[in-house]
Amino acid sequence: MRELRSKTMTVFAGGMASQSSALPAASSHPVAARTDGDLGLIITVHSDMRSVERAWRLLEADPWNSMHQAYDWCYAWVKTHGNPLAIVEGRLDGTLAFILPLEIERHATVRTAQFIGSAFTNYNSGLFSADFRCKAEHIPVAALSTALARALAGRADLIRLTHVPLDWRGEPHPFAALPKVRNQNPAFQLALGHDMDATIAPLNAKARRKKFRSQVRKLEAVGGFDHIRATSEADKAALLDTFFRQKAARFEAQGLPNVFQAAETQAFFHMALEMERGGTDVPLELHALRLKGDHEGKIAAVSGLSRKGDHVICQFGSIDDTRVPEASPGELLFWLMIERAALTGASLFDFGIGDQDYKRRWCRNETLHHDLMLAITPRGHLAEQALRTLTRAKAAIKNNAALYSLIQRIRAWGTKPPAPSEPANDAD
Repeated sequence: MRELRSKTMTVFAGGMASQSSALPAASSHPVAARTDGDLGLIITVHSDMRSVERAWRLLEADPWNSMHQAYDWCYAWVKTHGNPLAIVEGRLDGTLAFILPLEIERHATVRTAQFIGSAFTNYNSGLFSADFRCKAEHIPVAALSTALARALAGRADLIRLTHVPLDWRGEPHPFAALPKVRNQNPAFQLALGHDMDATIAPLNAKARRKKFRSQVRKLEAVGGFDHIRATSEADKAALLDTFFRQKAARFEAQGLPNVFQAAETQAFFHMALEMERGGTDVPLELHALRLKGDHEGKIAAVSGLSRKGDHVICQFGSIDDTRVPEASPGELLFWLMIERAALTGASLFDFGIGDQDYKRRWCRNETLHHDLMLAITPRGHLAEQALRTLTRAKAAIKNNAALYSLIQRIRAWGTKPPAPSEPANDAD
């Protein structure tokens, strides 16, 4: 991790006093803000995960907080990417209130503080205590904005927290009042019952079960299949490499850039697979349809799932469309994973961000996401305005079915069109 030296700065609602002091690597940058009603908020910025691990793991145990801000998930990204860190710790009257696990990325001349691994997250909350979530509405947004901006001054030009639902499972986000723009990509969730019958009851169960039986018959006609979950280290690595190969072929056929191609990205997912510690909370696990008979041992579909408490998130998916495509192996794998999730006590299966037909066929719940943005410098202000404009333009295109369809056809011009059953997030 990059060494960092900074100033210690104390900020109050009515002014600022500063004192210079050289800090060694992995030190902190404390900034205090006293809000109205004599409610004290103190923010500390850490440049090393280890200095705040204990508090981090305490907050991540709260089921409301996203798995994507869990220590192990972030650790895997940091070890494989090495961006400068700015771990923001907030304490309210001396009590741990929140942690924002941020990294600094430079885009051209703009330094952006964003959630660690934002490029591959489906839902971000940050980490907040239940007590702070109850009290946050009483903290003036101006005081909170000032404290965050001053805490990260000198490190970033812009704070950008993407894919944040303003309301999650009945609770408002503590930072919902910060400046924001609606993200162009919603997320889709399926409420799970105690078994598959209860889960599909609201989804035209008769038609869905008929389709499932048809898919099974088509695969049995060529020898059958197994639904597998990789458990050994060797099987995990081999199945993840299969996903990377399938996905690369898929992107090439569609004429799209391969977002999984970078060596550090593949290393991150391999490391995330190694972080499983037992129990129900799993950073990443791999499921697949393995064929028998005519295609003995071949993998027809792969999906990666994460789980936090009763919340299961689909991170990615791929298919081999040369292997019994008429059976829609990607969608069949979803059925099997959803059934397993329901039977193991999960209550929410999350298909992740991106609007696709197969998600709408499964889901009745749509969650809007917002990007919270707070400019720190004039350069950051210009970047914020540009990002707002770009995000709104993308949203306008996606909300115009005819225009979006035209763009998709242009993208795929001269390439093989995508199969409708492939489970892969569309988050452009």
